[in-house]
Amino acid sequence: MIGWKYGDLLDLSDLTREDIERVIETAKAFKEVSTRDIKKVPALRGKTVVMLFAEPSTRTRISFELAAKRLSADTLNVTVSTSSAQKGETLLDMAKNIEAMNVDMIIVRHKSAGVAHVLARALKPGVINAGDGCRAHPTQALLDMFTIQERLGRIEGLNVAIIGDVLHSRVARSNINGLVKMGAHVTLCAPTTLMPPGIEKQGVAITHKLDDVLPRADVLMFLRLQKERQEEKYLPSIREYVQHFGLTTEKLKNAKKDVLVMHPGPVNRGVELSAEVADGINSVILEQVTNGVAVRMAILYLLFGKKEKVS
Repeated sequence: MIGWKYGDLLDLSDLTREDIERVIETAKAFKEVSTRDIKKVPALRGKTVVMLFAEPSTRTRISFELAAKRLSADTLNVTVSTSSAQKGETLLDMAKNIEAMNVDMIIVRHKSAGVAHVLARALKPGVINAGDGCRAHPTQALLDMFTIQERLGRIEGLNVAIIGDVLHSRVARSNINGLVKMGAHVTLCAPTTLMPPGIEKQGVAITHKLDDVLPRADVLMFLRLQKERQEEKYLPSIREYVQHFGLTTEKLKNAKKDVLVMHPGPVNRGVELSAEVADGINSVILEQVTNGVAVRMAILYLLFGKKEKVS
């Protein structure tokens, strides 16, 4: 069996509500570490963490690397595009070679769904999914929930709207899993072409109008519109998308005064959010980035404390 309790974090379906609450509580303590003059604790001294990224990333990779270093672990970055994969080596062979160097944890990001699960089944080191295809991004959802909890004091009973390209979003899928598990009321808002069929079975409501969610939402979580997908003609035009689903200061007047505006980044300014909204008082986008380090510190700390993986 592969999962959280065996030293891997692959998907939020592996976590119970109690597990999520434990991550949030642990992250609170580690966030304080990042405010010190010396931003290190010796919790993972002597451990080696490898970042195996086969897809472009800035925030997630740097956040994980900072988290590991602040726990005093040694880190190694492997960028697949410049590795022996270019010579024909498979990702699994590459990972097994890394395993042979006696590393302790591999953090993997890949454009194909399920890659983290394949590696977790094949390797002795722990595996953390840093994003696989359109399927899951568990640490992003955990830092989002930490930010909501920190700002609003709770998650249960809140109205959370997830807005944008739900169809292609691993962030949306992981947040749906976690937020529903934590007792939030989740509404998805997207064009019909960007809404996955049957997703309402996961305990969420669906709308295709931003005006439906603005007045009652406690949290507005916007997703990046993946412009690279638009060659497939999911939308008539970016301009039309902005008109119906982009958030401006004028539209924000219809929301609660203290509504949280979130985005996993990178923000397409003028598309999902206007620059004024992205930088405004309701935005917690940079707080999400700050909290990402603390949450990933908590995850690494908790996973290294798990018993040895079994197959």
